[in-house]
Amino acid sequence: MRRYDERNTIFARMNYEAGTPEYCDYYSRHPELKEIDDELRERPDLCDRNSPSYDPLDASEVSSNFSLVASLRSLCDGKPSSEKLHVDITTATETIKRIAIDSGAELVAITNMKPEFYYSHRGRHRENYGDEISLRLPFGIVFAVELDGEMIDAAPAMPAMVESSRKYLKAAMIGLTISYFIRGLGYSARNHMDGNYLAVLPIVGAAAGLGLIGRHGLLISSSLGPRMKLGLVTTEMPLKCTPPLEKNLERFCSDCGICSRECPVSAIPGCEGQKANDTPRWKVDHELCYSYWRRNGTDCGICIRVCPFSRV
Repeated sequence: MRRYDERNTIFARMNYEAGTPEYCDYYSRHPELKEIDDELRERPDLCDRNSPSYDPLDASEVSSNFSLVASLRSLCDGKPSSEKLHVDITTATETIKRIAIDSGAELVAITNMKPEFYYSHRGRHRENYGDEISLRLPFGIVFAVELDGEMIDAAPAMPAMVESSRKYLKAAMIGLTISYFIRGLGYSARNHMDGNYLAVLPIVGAAAGLGLIGRHGLLISSSLGPRMKLGLVTTEMPLKCTPPLEKNLERFCSDCGICSRECPVSAIPGCEGQKANDTPRWKVDHELCYSYWRRNGTDCGICIRVCPFSRV
């Protein structure tokens, strides 16, 4: 599997303002995306007061949560302590898992970070647009926080987005807690959180055994289904890895397909044989998906709500 360029994600592309260096650079290399991206950027943004799902209190909470997450981005990186504490691998692994759970994670696992788990280049923010990602720490601590079922049942209305923003913030805080702890032991560690990922988290989660990737492109765990948000801390500190799951979701998702049928814009494929990033799994149409987000004013969540695994 080749490494994916973050500049190609829909969230990075929506940040490129006409006339800026990153806008000119990106669409000189991807002219086929300019028309659709320009059209999407012209639409009302998420939580816009003119959107059909707008609620002033809910929109205010979403905005404040993501504003706080953004203010935490500078804390994701940091220098480790000059004194390195040599610890037993098993003890260190169990301690980190306990910290994650005690901090509010529902699930936590550890994997070897393969190079293809990392983006090739950054693209989300102007200050590091196009930077090649060379800091590839070898171990990944990936964890999941649970999305409240009742709030997700409101999808695609505003309460589901409120819950989404709350759990992005919670995942950011858990990751910071873990990364600060590891750096205090003298080892490099980086927190990956909303707006500041260097890796593709669902792929990392699958490799770590947290779950498997379903038709809707989301990680599905046996206990939470896709009703979760992921966080990741990468580190050089040697840790004991969790084995990946041996089960295969492809047959179940092939027989089910409810997320595809319920998607309001048919962004989730109903057919087989497509590939995403050179791997044989379903390919979601992210432009169509995001177009509904902008039309509705929320981050939707219908595919999470209707997935049978959300009811386990």
